[in-house]
Amino acid sequence: MMCYIQDHLPFLLKISVENFYTLVTEGALDRESRTEYNITITVTDMGTPRLKTEHNITVLVSDVNDNAPAFTQTSYTLSVRENSPALHIGSVRATDRDAGANAQVTYSLLPPLDAHVPLASLVSINPDNGHLFALRSLDYEALRAFEFRVGAADRGSPALSSQALVRVLVADDNDNAPFVLYPLQNASAPCTELVPRAAEAGYLVTKVVAVDGDSGQNAWLSYQLLKATEPGLFGVWAHNGEVRTARLLSERDAAKHRLLVLVKDNGEPPLSASVTLHVLLVDGFSQPYLPAPEAEAADAAPPAPLTVYLVVALASVSSLFLLSVLVFVAVWLCRRGRAASEGRCSVPEGPFPDHLLGVSGTGTLCQSYQYEVCLTGGSGTREFKCLKPLVPNIMGEGVGTDTEENSSFRNHLGFN
Repeated sequence: MMCYIQDHLPFLLKISVENFYTLVTEGALDRESRTEYNITITVTDMGTPRLKTEHNITVLVSDVNDNAPAFTQTSYTLSVRENSPALHIGSVRATDRDAGANAQVTYSLLPPLDAHVPLASLVSINPDNGHLFALRSLDYEALRAFEFRVGAADRGSPALSSQALVRVLVADDNDNAPFVLYPLQNASAPCTELVPRAAEAGYLVTKVVAVDGDSGQNAWLSYQLLKATEPGLFGVWAHNGEVRTARLLSERDAAKHRLLVLVKDNGEPPLSASVTLHVLLVDGFSQPYLPAPEAEAADAAPPAPLTVYLVVALASVSSLFLLSVLVFVAVWLCRRGRAASEGRCSVPEGPFPDHLLGVSGTGTLCQSYQYEVCLTGGSGTREFKCLKPLVPNIMGEGVGTDTEENSSFRNHLGFN
């Protein structure tokens, strides 16, 4: 008797000593490849003709948790528009080739790659189906994109898991109006542009510079001249904000001009900002600057407290200086008067050189010299002595005796 099964099956029939046949596996079975096998066991005798008997056996392969969950994509890219309320932003999905509890997958958020990203306050995930939700509205200007990882684990024993990368892109919304960098509109005095009257058509007066915090077409800016003191004299280029003269200037054109320029983005709906320009026509750049009307009004305002304090301080210092000078002069005059009243007169000793005294033939002194004369009150004679001249002492050593000089001097003056 012979017993055998079909070929190409991972099973074998082993015969024992007692002539019993045993069905065994030839190798490891993979339930994920094939869950069951239909085996036909055929038994034949050795006679002629041979007779046989067949018996069918079904073998079911039980599951073992040998497969981790696998995501349908290794990375996901999701998009959400800024300023949107909490909403469903996308889903992740993982499958498990096992069966039963070994194939039940649960989802979770893993710690973010960037520790500064507050992931717990940004998104959440449904652990049963992998749906992702934004917990609050996002601001494109503050956070344009962020990444995090999602984990998927089965319920086998031991549990197996895998992870995928999720990148969330925040779509821009037109929520920022253009901001003018030049000319500044918050300055205390407006900026005035000078234009020579000899300028030709197309002369560059100034350029309006503006930026927009949005991106894409929401940040595309265009410029437009809304209002002008004299229409047709100036023009604004729509794409770069350059303000140029539209024609030749003439003497009949006013000296001062005020332009209102509109800056608008290309969003939907569009947002805009305006800027005011002051233009002054001059014959030449050496002409003194003429302030704009707003500046003249500002100049007419009362002086600032700091200016008042400086004026008061300067007046106080000047008054103290004049008072000090007056006191010094008064003290000096007082001392001179006291000395004169006491009758003290210092008579220098020593002879006078002849070359310092110029005496004319009429007996008078030259006007180029000044002398101090001291007369005693009780003197009965007409004699007096001349003291040192008030000019600097440039005399050398004296020549002659005091008696000779005095007598010569008295003779010239006509005194005995």
